[in-house]
Amino acid sequence: MARRVFLHVGAPKTGSTYIQNVLWNNQETLRGAGILMPGWAWAQDQAMTDLREVEWRDPRASYTWERLAAEVRKWDGDAIVTNEALGGATAEQAARGVAAFGSAEVHVIVTGRDLWRTFPSMWQQSVRARNKWTFSEFLTAVEQGRFETFWEMHTPNRMLKKWGDLVPPAQRHLVTVPGPGAPHDTLWQRFAGIAGIPDGLCDLEDPTANPSLGAAEIEVLRRVNGALGDRFPHRTPYQLVVQRHLVNAVLKNSGNEVRFGVGLDRAGWVAEMAEQQIAELRDYPCHIVGDLDELRPVNMKESSSPDDLDDSRILQAAIETIVGMLEHADELTRQPNVDGVRALDLLKIRATGKIRRTLKRVASSRR
Repeated sequence: MARRVFLHVGAPKTGSTYIQNVLWNNQETLRGAGILMPGWAWAQDQAMTDLREVEWRDPRASYTWERLAAEVRKWDGDAIVTNEALGGATAEQAARGVAAFGSAEVHVIVTGRDLWRTFPSMWQQSVRARNKWTFSEFLTAVEQGRFETFWEMHTPNRMLKKWGDLVPPAQRHLVTVPGPGAPHDTLWQRFAGIAGIPDGLCDLEDPTANPSLGAAEIEVLRRVNGALGDRFPHRTPYQLVVQRHLVNAVLKNSGNEVRFGVGLDRAGWVAEMAEQQIAELRDYPCHIVGDLDELRPVNMKESSSPDDLDDSRILQAAIETIVGMLEHADELTRQPNVDGVRALDLLKIRATGKIRRTLKRVASSRR
């Protein structure tokens, strides 16, 4: 039975990708130090979709929460489970998730970021997950109370209530995300200190950073999502095709020069929500690593919105994206052979096979 289990349940866009990349890049090193990362990144994601019983779980997924828990129960050291979407679990699902680790000492870790930076990051993440609403539509829905999912999954208050209440106060941890200008490894040092990861054990270089897209690039993606119709339905097909070949291969490497954020017309509302959040967390018994003041927005200034871009700027970004896609396609054709077959030819073979299977199904249906 594992001695301690550290459950990092979110929130998204709070440096979770950086923390996870460091953990997975150092999986074997951590294991040698007595700290288990059960499964692999995709396995823990599949376990999350199983625990939450989401309708968009990949039907081919085989890794379950019980399978993950069983691996942890066989370990005699510490274990870390991390997936930022766990924060979206219901109270009942969270209770089932914690109970699966038996008598292990379970610690719940939640990361929190100030709302001024969270709003644009969360909207962008939703577009990168196939949503097609505008930035203004998103903000209005949150402001009018029509999108409670934001508060459930992207603020530490509710996640701590759902997950933290299941363990003693000393085993509830809130890590605040430092403001701009802090040393790059500050967030990691805060997380590692909770999990008992020795300083200097892990290589902190992250070769798979998750940069934000600029206003024009994210608007191109939003419009592509709208044009896709029912092609590449959420979630796995979209990740395998659009996320891989458009977002990761092209858009992330574009200029991304025009940054965007919440307009000053909403600054008062954001500040009010932040103060309410901080007050609630001060009254909640948990271990705070960082400073609650870091959840208070600073340097609020007027920002552009993707909604305000004129079509000529969007067209320019779209053309640059097409050029990037062509370069990406050319790079794929130059990849080493796979068992004697070029990558592009392999794609053609697979596509031809799909067409043949479709024709056979049509022919059979007509008999």
